Amino acid sequence: MPLQKLIINPIKELEESGKLTGVLLVAATIISLSFSNSNLGPSYLQVWDHEIGFSFLHKSILHWINDGLMPLFFLLVGIEIKREFTKGELSQIRQAVMPIGAAIGGILVPAIVFVLVNLQQPHHLAGWAIPTATDIAFSLGVLTLLGNRIPFSLKVFLVALAIIDDLGAIIIIAAFYTNELNLAMLLWTGIVFGILVILSRFRVKFSLIYFVGGAFLWFFILKSGIHPTIAGVLVALIIPRELAEEMEHALTKPISYIVLPLFALANTAIPLSFSTGDGLFNMLSLGIILGLLIGKPLGIAGATMALKWLKLGSLPEGVSFRHLLGLGFIAGIGFTMSIFISSLSFDNESFVNLSKLAVIIGSVLAGVAGMIILRCCPITPTDTTE
Repeated sequence: MPLQKLIINPIKELEESGKLTGVLLVAATIISLSFSNSNLGPSYLQVWDHEIGFSFLHKSILHWINDGLMPLFFLLVGIEIKREFTKGELSQIRQAVMPIGAAIGGILVPAIVFVLVNLQQPHHLAGWAIPTATDIAFSLGVLTLLGNRIPFSLKVFLVALAIIDDLGAIIIIAAFYTNELNLAMLLWTGIVFGILVILSRFRVKFSLIYFVGGAFLWFFILKSGIHPTIAGVLVALIIPRELAEEMEHALTKPISYIVLPLFALANTAIPLSFSTGDGLFNMLSLGIILGLLIGKPLGIAGATMALKWLKLGSLPEGVSFRHLLGLGFIAGIGFTMSIFISSLSFDNESFVNLSKLAVIIGSVLAGVAGMIILRCCPITPTDTTE
């Protein structure tokens, strides 16, 4: 009974409220940073650098997580994007204008802020995309903490915005983080993808076929020089809708409670030192922090209000400018996707670690600022109903 009260019941409550993923990610980050900077630090870091695999595919555990497990996360993201565009908030053009505009503003302005800060540091410019991302699990978790202080329509708006933001991140990864292309592997990628498209057209609903085909697609994309997370998105786009719903149901918990916390453990293994502290005041980290803390709210609130002024769309019911500003800060919680892009941006390990640390700091500051602003918003009758 004590175990039920102390552990099981709180976990169930967190899961039901949608906060469990965020809690696990925070816990994984704290654990990883603690181990990395303890007496066990060198051994802990070596775990993620240990290489495993086959002669034709030999990678470190860190790379297996980022290149092998994260495509499953992108498969889930792709399914969510597909659903939103077919029957969700983004299926109607008038409803979609505002979140699409907000997401584009929330991608462009942080990138511009980062570039402006680092104009005199050309070796930093590869990290321009790091502050453009929004972590949907964390940001929604923070909104959930605010309860009925915010209108339900604001949560729906954030989901739609974050879906577009994820689509933007996928396009950025595919377009800007691709190595030299292997044309033979690209040809095989096209052949496998074509077979999967044909199976989908004939309404084949045997999920194992798509997983096996997806595994081959992942391998050929990996070997082609394109980042393999794109494989997850491609599979999501072509599988039949009914099967997509089954996959989403089957994948949500394993990805939320295993893959993402494991990603956080591996990617926040950052050894800190006095030099790291000094590095936090350089242009690379400053560009990331300001991009998340200032660029995101400025881009999201600015783009939304511009669309309203141009009468191209209307604000969701019960949502004020203050709500939008607070939402903009909440969307500055980049965490998972921003850390992922950090690992793609640089070959220099110190730059990667500094970028990840800046993402954590910027995300925390943006999240706290957003909560303060939204807590100050007056509660209206429409805020209390869902």
